[in-house]
Amino acid sequence: MSKAQSVTSLEVSPEEERRSRFIKYTVAMIIRVICVVLAVIVPLGWLTVLFASGAIFLPYFAVVIANAQGANSSNSSRKSAEAPTISISADSFKAAKSKNEDSK
Repeated sequence: MSKAQSVTSLEVSPEEERRSRFIKYTVAMIIRVICVVLAVIVPLGWLTVLFASGAIFLPYFAVVIANAQGANSSNSSRKSAEAPTISISADSFKAAKSKNEDSK
């Protein structure tokens, strides 16, 4: 039989994972709103281009960052729960069958 599983070896619950992605995405969208406001307020120049490009490209990167499940993720080192398995050899059945026949 395999070794016993601990509670810490289980993956993060779907609610916690969803909340974490939501927070990451919300922070990125707040930064995007700030970029849009600054792109409108700041006079034309390289800062305006920087803020405008941040407002345009940030949604893509926000989705990628929020959904990232890379090797550095805290979830990657954890294993999923496995159901214990019990195996019974065929010899056990033969021995039990022969004992039942002998007792009759």
